Amino acid sequence: MQCGAKCFVVEVEHNGEKKRIPVTARSAVNARKTVRLKYEEAVKIISVREEK
Repeated sequence: MQCGAKCFVVEVEHNGEKKRIPVTARSAVNARKTVRLKYEEAVKIISVREEK
């Protein structure tokens, strides 16, 4: 875990299904990047929200 990291919930659409993926990242941009790297850009990112 990095210094200043927060928990984000990324809502994606993958194979016609909506999923919520928890991601630990420093910013919303890094959370999107992490999801794209994991799912090989085959997902459509709908929203990124900080979990409180």
